[in-house]
Order: sequence, then C-alpha cells, then structure tokens
Amino acid sequence: MNSFSILATAKAVPEKIVTNDDLAKIMDTSDEWISKRTGIKQRRIAVKETNTSLSAEVASQLLKNADIDADDIDFIIVATMSADYQMPSTAAAVQGIIGAKNAVAFDISAACSGFVYATHTMNALLNLKPNALGMVIGSEKMSNLLNWEDRTTAVLFGDGAGGMLVSNQGDGEVLSSNLKNYADEDKALLAGHLTGSGTFGKSDDDTDEFLHMKGREVFNFATKNVPTSIREAAKQAGIELSDINHFVLHQANARIIKSVARKLGENADKFPVNINLYGNTSAASEPILLSEMMENGLIAKGDIIALSGFGGGLTTGTIILRY
Repeated sequence: MNSFSILATAKAVPEKIVTNDDLAKIMDTSDEWISKRTGIKQRRIAVKETNTSLSAEVASQLLKNADIDADDIDFIIVATMSADYQMPSTAAAVQGIIGAKNAVAFDISAACSGFVYATHTMNALLNLKPNALGMVIGSEKMSNLLNWEDRTTAVLFGDGAGGMLVSNQGDGEVLSSNLKNYADEDKALLAGHLTGSGTFGKSDDDTDEFLHMKGREVFNFATKNVPTSIREAAKQAGIELSDINHFVLHQANARIIKSVARKLGENADKFPVNINLYGNTSAASEPILLSEMMENGLIAKGDIIALSGFGGGLTTGTIILRY
C-alpha cells in the first residue's frame, strides 16, 4: 500500500463575522440560548465570497505552503453540499482557477461526512499512480441554504473551506476507514430540494430549498453512531483508542463532541473544538480545524489522527491517519 502523507494544510473563511448577538437582532434568540445548546459564539458568513472562491483560495494556499507547481497536481476532490452550480463541479472550477491542467477534478456530496468520504476516495486514487499528488478540500456556503427566519437551523451554520495537499510518498499512511450510510433516516436532514415536476409546471411537493433538520434525531444519531464508527475504525487499524493522539470530529455541536469523548472513555483534551468561532461548516469543519492544529504546531510527525464526520444521508465516516 502506498503512503498517504499530508504535505500542507490550509483554510479560507469569509471576512464577515456574525455573532449570536447579531442574530438576536433579527430573530427570537439570544447568545445564551445558542451558546448553551451548541457551543457556538459566532460564525463566518460569505457576502463577497462564493463556494468556488473559498475552495480556490484553499487550493492556492496549499500550492504555496507546499511549494508545489499546479501542473504537478493529479487529483482534486472537493467535498461540498452547497456548490455554486450543479455543474460544472466546484473542483473543476478550482482546477481552472489555479491552472492545474493535468488534474482530474470532481466533487463529492456526503454533507457533513463529505471530507472523510473525499479523503477515503483520494487514498484510493493515489494508489493508481506513482508519485501522485492530490488536493482534498471541504468547502461550504451554507448560508445559501438557510432560512434566516428559522432559528432552529439558521443559528447553527457558517461558511468556510479547508483542505490538505497529500502525496503517496513519505511516512504518512491511512490506517483504516469506516464509512456507513443510514438511508432509513434520510429525512432527518434535508437541503436544496429542487421544485418542479421535471416536465411542465411545478410539483405538488411543498418542500423548499432551505435546510431542514430534526435536531433531536440528529443529536441522538450522532452520539450513538459516531463512537461506534470510531471504535470500528480503530479495530480495523489494529490499534487501541488510547493510541489515537487527536480526534478531529465534525464541528456540529460542542455537546455532541463531549458526549463522544465520554462514551469512548478518552480525555476531552484529545477532542479539539473550534465551533465557537465558525459554527457548523459541514464538510469544511474538519479540514478547517485540522489546518488550525497544524498552524499551531499541535500535530507532530508520527501522530495518529482520527477524522470523523456525521450528518446528512444520514451518514457516518471515520478515517484514521498516521501523520
């Protein structure tokens, strides 16, 4: 098996910061209500930025940080559920913007598990070619999918992008991955419904394009199934949970992360959190957090990292890497 080495990480977040107090001015909510239930204090909302521009900024930073030429990139995968267009893919747009003329580029839509699914797929692609380089990016403009009159969803999400440049050369490796879909619970999270009959006129279906979530169901799903996913991935890797140095979980809710840590019997210090700054950025949350950890020197060579996502589908996904 080829290696899977992280050569660089990067993040890009919108300029505009929207605090809980800002939201309280336009809806019936408060900083206390939001922060107590979610851990969120603020989020970034894209005004000038687009999903594509955030993704391209991450890609450009990755090239700069790794001192790699765009022509050398073989694969670009963008995990997103909020692309600017249904076609072309965000990854294809990024390829053009950075001039990666030799790269195969496509998107993956697995909602908040998207970055793990994309990383799993990239690992498989890297095995197809010697000396291969790939970009895995998670990017979301969730604000496009929110009903700003619905406090149950609008207060939770933010916009942003993050990613990593990876190679099949070096000391890093994928130790295991565990992906699972729960299609019987697919209605617990919905977004982006396209209305219309497909022929003439509109459908009788009154579902709109906004994000809809059964919050209690999703909370219970995550606290039950994420620990299972991590345990199964660790077992497949042949390691103990105590061998994992960092649990980089999807930043959906600080209470979920605390619950997962408790159920796994691991120290909460191994579960970094930045949801207070960015809210739930779906597929972008793990790479944004990973990038900040790398920037702050919190990850050392040889560390074992568990990336774990969960969300729409419903889905769970865990991939365990040795850095």
